[in-house]
Amino acid sequence: MNQEPGPIQSIAEPGIKAGPVLAQRLRREVANLLNRTNLSFPGAQPVSFERRHLEELRQQDYYVCEKSDGIRYLLYLTTDEDGRELHYLIDRKNDYWWIQHRNLHFPLKDNDAGFHTDTLIDGELVMDELGDGRKEPRFLVFDCLVLDRKDLLSRSLDKRLGYFRDHIMGPYKDLFARYPEELRYQAFKVEMKEMQVAYGIEMMFREVLPKLKHGNDGLIFTCRNSEYRHGTDQNILKWKPVTENTIDFRLRLRFRTVNPDDADRSEGITAPYVDYDGLPVAELWAYAGSGSGGASYTFFKNLYLTEDEWETLKSLGDPLEDRIVECGVDERGRWRLHRFRDDKSEANHTSTVTSVMQSIQDSVSENDLLDAAKSIKDNWKARASKQR
Repeated sequence: MNQEPGPIQSIAEPGIKAGPVLAQRLRREVANLLNRTNLSFPGAQPVSFERRHLEELRQQDYYVCEKSDGIRYLLYLTTDEDGRELHYLIDRKNDYWWIQHRNLHFPLKDNDAGFHTDTLIDGELVMDELGDGRKEPRFLVFDCLVLDRKDLLSRSLDKRLGYFRDHIMGPYKDLFARYPEELRYQAFKVEMKEMQVAYGIEMMFREVLPKLKHGNDGLIFTCRNSEYRHGTDQNILKWKPVTENTIDFRLRLRFRTVNPDDADRSEGITAPYVDYDGLPVAELWAYAGSGSGGASYTFFKNLYLTEDEWETLKSLGDPLEDRIVECGVDERGRWRLHRFRDDKSEANHTSTVTSVMQSIQDSVSENDLLDAAKSIKDNWKARASKQR
């Protein structure tokens, strides 16, 4: 392996973004790999956890893993025109980031120099905090769509993960166990997300989550027996504590028109004017779909901002109008800004807003999940016994 520059410094900009022509070509490549005509982002998307889903966990086998506070990417393993190993990260905006001038290598079984191609892996890029100000990027894998052009979409989750573990993760771990010094030259380390059976919820809360070196904002439950579905998948459940249930909106600002005061008049301002410094009305808009006239939006609620928060936002010096913002409800029922979602190109659809609002109103707590664990386990064991 060549000893080139080491780990990436930003999970939001992990490489060089492909230009429009190249990106469109790559989208076609990936669509062909998946036997799709649609060139949109092909990743599966979860639905928000509702109380009715507790019964779903009792009736079906589900795995659970932590929901990382990182950035979702598909990792595309391919080759350049000369047949050399090439890697792209595909974000939810469907942009392609070339992992350039860095070692990133996924060897074949019994062939360290060989590598996988025509492969698509689903995961999340996080930045682990190692202490003493040190950080380390990791790509946490939770699914595999295609392996060396072999379509895995119709296989069950446990089979897809088994293929990835045997053919990619195993040789990768073996290689760096023999050459650990080479890891520091990798763009990021690759690991499989720790999956537990759904009734192992207590272990998730008591052992897994407290030991994480990166941020976490809930749990993901995925049906063990379901195939991979592009777009919204009713068999992938996103659970968050009620206080952390959030929605991504498009932010629009309505500034007030004010009459000039004495200070204004002394500066020659005599007509009413728009006050761009004062606290505006901040509106949250949900995506309602696209038509011949372009994207349309539905007003949801006003965002609650204090004067101090507005001053902080202004001091950032960044554009605010039409930006995607992640928001949640505080204890007084007010919608508050959590963070900007510059990794997303669009607000949540109105259907997602409805789903999350249902989760908030019909919230399932950590204790509710823990209380359900025994019945989930009993039902799982009964199904396994029947199958035997």
